[in-house]
Amino acid sequence: MPAGARWTLAEAGRQLDANLVHLPAGQRVATHTEPDLDVMLVVVAGSGAVGAPDDPQFVANGNLVWLPRGSTRTVTAGENGLSYLTVHRRRPGLQIKARSGP
Repeated sequence: MPAGARWTLAEAGRQLDANLVHLPAGQRVATHTEPDLDVMLVVVAGSGAVGAPDDPQFVANGNLVWLPRGSTRTVTAGENGLSYLTVHRRRPGLQIKARSGP
């Protein structure tokens, strides 16, 4: 099974975003920092490592991980791959606004 999102919450008017993501064995999500949102990650199948590149935490089926906003993290699949659900507050859509003032 290739890497990527297998399911995404897409209902209009929602306040949450959720994604079911699969990583094949040995693949990873590159190191990144989420500046705005806390993310809850729930492992639904497989195992791997989640967290800061210098302090990864082993995770397996059924584990729940809170990734606080501002944290730097990476996700790496173990030898049997890793499938996980992410849940976080929905980002507001981009909007064009008039400038206020002179």
